[in-house]
Amino acid sequence: MSATILVVEDELQIARVLKVELEYEGYHVMVEHNGRSGLETALNSDIDLILLDVMLPELNGIEVLRRLRKVSDTPVILLTARNTTFDKVAGLDQGANDYVTKPFEIEELLARIRACLRQSGATRKKKNDVILSVGDLMLNTETREVTRSGVSISLTPKEYDLLVYLMINKNKVVTRENILINVWRYDYEGETNVIDVTIRHLRKKADEGFPTQLITTVRGIGYTIREQT
Repeated sequence: MSATILVVEDELQIARVLKVELEYEGYHVMVEHNGRSGLETALNSDIDLILLDVMLPELNGIEVLRRLRKVSDTPVILLTARNTTFDKVAGLDQGANDYVTKPFEIEELLARIRACLRQSGATRKKKNDVILSVGDLMLNTETREVTRSGVSISLTPKEYDLLVYLMINKNKVVTRENILINVWRYDYEGETNVIDVTIRHLRKKADEGFPTQLITTVRGIGYTIREQT
């Protein structure tokens, strides 16, 4: 199956050329022309790699990258103006995988895309079948199976996402704000008590009936899931 590449570029001519060239190489291509719509597409679509212009309307490329990296490790190649060292450094510091300066040769860009996709593919293989654990609570991120003391636990998609986030940050206190950003996405505008409701349901499934309680409320701050000592 061919890789899907998201092009976020506000210069229409450049975006058209990239789309044509990438499709000729066999890639599936999606195009957005501003930072906000680019971020939304990146967060809500199955994307293998992003070509991200730095100078974008609504949200600039560095801000898009900063928000994206809170929830995703999708490879990003920045498209930057020549001699903008600050943009390059800022982009790499925010988690960009590579950058290409404008104007660029399409063959160089294609080579960098292939390199990023190869590296990303190797990384994904290493991450396959990752087991998260806190005490006797086990979560398989490949199969999405959750068990405690060998007992299977059925979770809703959002309960599962919240549990993954807590387990990745086990023994740390995560704030309500960070939970909203990383589980409900940065732009969630619903009722904030959705966290409390989801935590309550998660506790009923993962804690009730077991000898130790793993999920703890830290009053006024947020929540944590801790190894019991």
